[in-house]
Amino acid sequence: MSHPYHPYKLKRLLSIISLRKATEVPSPTQTQSDSSTIDVQMASEEKPAVAGVESTQPSAAPQTQETKSHTLADILSGNVNDEQLGNNGPGEEMDEDEPETEAKEGYCVECEAGSSKSIEEEFLDLGPDSAPRSGATTPAPPAPLPSAYQPALGSSVGDWFFERAKYIPMRLTPEERKYLRLLEGALTVSEYTNKVGILFDLPSIDDPHMRAPQIDIISFSSSKPRRVVAQIRELCSIISGLLLAADYNLGQQLFSERNFEANATFYQEIFEIGRRHKIQNPDRMRDSYGKLIYLLMDAQTPEVQDMLGFSLIDPEAPTVRTVYHVLEELECLDVLKDDLISAATMEIVAEGKERRQVQKEIKMKERAVETLASKYGGRSTRGERSNKPELIRQCLYSIGDNHAFLRVNRDPCDRMIQYLKKYFHPTEPKPSLAIRSGKDGARLSHGHEKQYAYVLQSLTLWREILHDMFKLWGLAEQDLLSPTTTYRLRDTGQGLQRVQPCPRTSRIMHSILNKAQQNIGSWVGSSVIHLGDTAVPNALMFIDKYSQIYRILLPITNVLRQIPELTANPKSAIRSYIDQEFGGTEALIVEILTDFFRHAFDGSGA
Repeated sequence: MSHPYHPYKLKRLLSIISLRKATEVPSPTQTQSDSSTIDVQMASEEKPAVAGVESTQPSAAPQTQETKSHTLADILSGNVNDEQLGNNGPGEEMDEDEPETEAKEGYCVECEAGSSKSIEEEFLDLGPDSAPRSGATTPAPPAPLPSAYQPALGSSVGDWFFERAKYIPMRLTPEERKYLRLLEGALTVSEYTNKVGILFDLPSIDDPHMRAPQIDIISFSSSKPRRVVAQIRELCSIISGLLLAADYNLGQQLFSERNFEANATFYQEIFEIGRRHKIQNPDRMRDSYGKLIYLLMDAQTPEVQDMLGFSLIDPEAPTVRTVYHVLEELECLDVLKDDLISAATMEIVAEGKERRQVQKEIKMKERAVETLASKYGGRSTRGERSNKPELIRQCLYSIGDNHAFLRVNRDPCDRMIQYLKKYFHPTEPKPSLAIRSGKDGARLSHGHEKQYAYVLQSLTLWREILHDMFKLWGLAEQDLLSPTTTYRLRDTGQGLQRVQPCPRTSRIMHSILNKAQQNIGSWVGSSVIHLGDTAVPNALMFIDKYSQIYRILLPITNVLRQIPELTANPKSAIRSYIDQEFGGTEALIVEILTDFFRHAFDGSGA
């Protein structure tokens, strides 16, 4: 029996489920502290790639005897019409695609928001694998994605942990947490990006959409390097005062001479701790991290370093402290190739397990950790106690934190892909995912087959990006804090932004995009990656956008997972309500998924 769409009833049902803890978002266990309040930002839903991988052009249709392969240039230039591409005829109204319009010269073909000369054209030599595949035959449904890429227990780990550990930050020690609180307190009271007290001569400064960091605005009272140095000295003074209040003896020892340059190592460690903590805990420092990065970006310029007398980033170790770096210093890199590391770093999830099984897994993990620590930690000489085993344990726990991050951020993409393949067919529109531009807020016109492929490629790309999120974050910080790559202020349409090239981030993004394209076998629309342009001005915006994906998907997957459990009792009131209003549990799940797959990927957020 077919049941129409009931917006009010669906909203009411979701409210009931939320009261039954269906929409509780578990705190990522990789964090060393509780996650902050989640504000679902649905503005990230409009495109398959939050950082600017957009697909608004019609895709290539199945190739028949009458149609031939067409190049991407022919399709995008408008030389090939819909009939030549083999799109649906006028008889199928919802399957008609939006007519193509020519973009302005020098602008992106898809979004028309920024220059088509993106940063990858300046730094990368893209091969044919990165181009969209057009004119290909409709592929068979792709094989299900693996639930996890990490090696299974008992199997050979190879170089998986060895390569991944290069970008996994070290978990903070109790002593480092004290310094982190000092940094967070100093950044909270710092007015680096919002101080008002300098004469401005920009009429647009009162416009909230044009408001830029004070340090970036033209001033007649002093030069920008002088203002940057003054703000950095003020921040360092705040940190010094907080440290002196927290530990008087240590503060006296470090700042007796009141010389910032003499304590350069201390400040470098403080700022590195803040960066490392943010990578491990994306929900923390949501306000202060941007301020910290902007400060460090300005501190990397030669003029500021000459006036300041030292660098806030250690030139010999510009990246954060990772598991690989620590094990390399300890000469224990073989730990990453030991097959026992899978058991020592596995994440233990208590959901759906008995207490006895959970306790058994905990003991097995602890035994594996102690075995590796004693095996590679060695014994100290002359009766001295070495901290080598403790550092190895810290490295293993840090890798476990990364597994927990993947479960919370990457696995919801896997679950949504599984739901898509289970309840929808790539070619049979029952139920249909077709959308039309102008209807229900949609800005795209896709038939069922194209929308199915569009959703699948978006979720697959998100999954691949989140799987390598720590690596992307590390490379993004290298781009942001590079002393040779400067930024320029530019009005992007969303206010004055720091537009900066992102060569490292762009390079790995093209690799991930190519991997996703090969996994799917086809691609809807273009594969342009916006980085360092008006759409995504710098790598900081890129990281911020992609870190919102799990906020969108995780509540939905939790609801869908809880529905069968809530309706297990056939005599329950909620079961009767679902049967009466939606026609059963499966019908309700399909209705929620249909609504999400249609409207979360219709381009309405652009």
